[in-house]
Amino acid sequence: MSVEDSSAATDDHEGLHPTHALDDTVHQRVRLGILAIAREADRVEFGFLKKQLAVTDGNLSRHLKVLEDSGLVTLEKGYAGRRPRTWITLTRDGAQALGTELRALRALVDRLDPPRPVSGPGD
Repeated sequence: MSVEDSSAATDDHEGLHPTHALDDTVHQRVRLGILAIAREADRVEFGFLKKQLAVTDGNLSRHLKVLEDSGLVTLEKGYAGRRPRTWITLTRDGAQALGTELRALRALVDRLDPPRPVSGPGD
C-alpha cells in the first residue's frame, strides 16, 4: 500500500494521519505524564508528580498552569499538618482529552505495527 492509497480513519479525522489527532497541549511529555498520573488517583500531590516526572518545581508549575488554563486539571492548595501542599485533580475535560490522546496513539501504533495473522496448526 502506498502512502497515497492509505485511507485509514482515525477518530474525528477520517483520512488524515493519526498524528493529526494528537493534541499539543496534552501530548507534551510532562503534561501527558501529569494527566496519566492524575487519572490513576482521585488527586495527586505536587511533590509526588515532581518526583515521578523528574522535573523542577518551576517546570512542573509551568506545565500545571497550561493544563489548568485549558480546564484539564484543577489545583487545590491547602496544608498537610503545617506544610503547604498543592493537589492536582483531573477534570472531566482532562479525562476526555487524555482518552482522545490515547486513541490517537493507539491508531498510530496500529498503523505502524499492524497485528500479525494468527498461525494455525501446521503453519
